[in-house]
Amino acid sequence: MTVGTQPDVTVIIGAYEAMPYLVECLASVEAQTIDPARLEVIAVDDGSTDGTGDCLEEFAARVPMPVTVIRQENSGGPSGPRNVGLGKAAGRYVFFLDADDRLGPEALERMVAMADENGTDVVLGRVEGINRTPPKSMWGKTLPRTDVFSSNIKFTLSAQKLFRRSLLERHGMRFDESLFTGEDALFTLEAYLRADGVSVLADYTCYYLVGRDDGKHVTKTGSYTLRFDSARALMALIEEMVPAGDKRDVLMVRPFLITLLPQFGPRFLKDSEEVRRHKLELAKPLMDAHWTAGVARRLRVHERLRLHLVARQRPELLLDVLEFMKAKKEPEARLEKRGTQVYLAYPHFRSKAAGIPDDIYLAEPREARAVPGYRAAAANTFLRRAVRKVRRTLRARNFKAAA
Repeated sequence: MTVGTQPDVTVIIGAYEAMPYLVECLASVEAQTIDPARLEVIAVDDGSTDGTGDCLEEFAARVPMPVTVIRQENSGGPSGPRNVGLGKAAGRYVFFLDADDRLGPEALERMVAMADENGTDVVLGRVEGINRTPPKSMWGKTLPRTDVFSSNIKFTLSAQKLFRRSLLERHGMRFDESLFTGEDALFTLEAYLRADGVSVLADYTCYYLVGRDDGKHVTKTGSYTLRFDSARALMALIEEMVPAGDKRDVLMVRPFLITLLPQFGPRFLKDSEEVRRHKLELAKPLMDAHWTAGVARRLRVHERLRLHLVARQRPELLLDVLEFMKAKKEPEARLEKRGTQVYLAYPHFRSKAAGIPDDIYLAEPREARAVPGYRAAAANTFLRRAVRKVRRTLRARNFKAAA
């Protein structure tokens, strides 16, 4: 890189015990089609003992782009190395690359071009999984400019995105080092909310999410209490940055559905009584503060029902629902009001003893459409009849005038 010129993108790699996956990760950086003069790499070895640091040093000595290798004591999580790298970055954009994953060859060139062409502050490149299941709902089509409310990007909050560095510096954004999991969700959602536009590059695989054979992924390890910490932090951020109403409810779906609800799924059946009680205790303040009708109606019936029972602190009823689901039973679909409403009769539907409101079991249109006999447009019957009446009146008047 010419002295005094600013690189287009800084790739930040935090690495801990990353061998042998790091070899292919670094090879994917070296294979980038972007001019090496437009690229810099900052790699932070977070106290590894498996040769990770030596591998990074060898890479730095061999490749044409500038590479800074930092070795430090283990920080205990991914936030520390990322923050160190971010503090050293000089690029117009930064990209956070996990040491066991890899980039598509044209990833950086395409993402920088997308951001420059559209003036956007964040770019999401299509992700594919290798022995892992990546998020999928946001890759339907390329979106030159969108936001977190009008797309599905809220369901991919990992840090592996292209971020305009001036956005991060202007708002003093760093990863929360007090969180062991979910720190990237907090960082990325804040960036979405502060960004002047987000781009989605869906027609090229930019990132390969690699499943380690040893299963050592941060998101799969650690105590369940860490998940509640993550949900609490994300909900607090949404409450702080988005006024109450539909937009806040749209975003709150994410922590409820992705972070909180899994704690009250099949694993809850295997939990001890003590753990069950503790999970409900941890969930209660979150439900009290953030569980609204607007969030509930955006969920499927079984999701809404389970979270309603968590909010009501009714574990005995929740266990019945979970056993029903474990047995792979299908709830009876009950059509009412001439087929305009569908209730899915999961356990305790219209049980006086349980006292669960009917609307908890009411299927929203996306779920109801799968039920034979559902009349999706019937809710507008009155309006349609009125329009037909007006049309008949106008036709009759025109006929009389012509006669």
